[in-house]
Amino acid sequence: MDVKNRTLSNFAELVKTGECKKFKGRLKVGVDLGTANTVLAVVDSNNRPVAGISAPSHAIRDGVIVNYYDSVQLVTKLKNELEERLGTELLYGAAAIPPGVSPGSVKSIGYVLEGAGFEVTNIVDEPTAAAAVLKIQDGAVVDVGGGTTGISILKDGKVIYTDDEATGGNHMTMTVAGHYHIPYEEAEVLKINPEKEDEIFPVIKAVVDKMAIITQRFLTGYEVPAVYVVGGSSMFREFPAVFEKRLQLPIYRPVHPLLVTPLGIAFLCRLPKAEPEAKTDAATKK
Repeated sequence: MDVKNRTLSNFAELVKTGECKKFKGRLKVGVDLGTANTVLAVVDSNNRPVAGISAPSHAIRDGVIVNYYDSVQLVTKLKNELEERLGTELLYGAAAIPPGVSPGSVKSIGYVLEGAGFEVTNIVDEPTAAAAVLKIQDGAVVDVGGGTTGISILKDGKVIYTDDEATGGNHMTMTVAGHYHIPYEEAEVLKINPEKEDEIFPVIKAVVDKMAIITQRFLTGYEVPAVYVVGGSSMFREFPAVFEKRLQLPIYRPVHPLLVTPLGIAFLCRLPKAEPEAKTDAATKK
């Protein structure tokens, strides 16, 4: 995991500072439209992180675009900011979906990217995108987002099963809101405050265990050597321990789990074949 964690740390620094790496050739963009955050990751043709940007959003609920116009506006704004930093136009983009969403939802997410000016070259499921960064040959990737818990099971580097269920960070927030009798927005602020983690995690532990039970059900009939957890809702310190106790399997969580999926989407963005350069007049006359 060391190399992958270095790559993630490098990308996280680009998102945090707004800096850009030098690059040559064409760039690929991964757009992660999330329930709580939207992240754009930019990589070169060798999948080296070049730039990144993140903003709070409520673009998606359970894999469905809830406000098309606002989503297009946000992605356009983030794309424009990156283009200004990089000094070049970003042409090619990819997106991701939770496993099992309807074909209509897949098209809607593609339309958001097109509305922002991207040529959409790939749409993948979120856990598979994460697996591309983690370079997993055998195992399961569980992506715990704001609205869903999704899984991809891999064997010999190939995805053999995907699924998801509508339980995610939003359900944690609702549990916090109910426990403290406070509005949802206040509960969200409380939930993500690192200084309150020791107080908050016991409140949401049952929700995390439910996610582990969902994962256990997904794994029925499959033998995996380990489970890799990613996604912003997995960032709690004790999160892996709850999964490990329930699943009785090694649980690995990379650094910056929120950024794994967007970076993987960028990795899986396909570049169209470059058109051959036009012949010069001199070459044409020969």
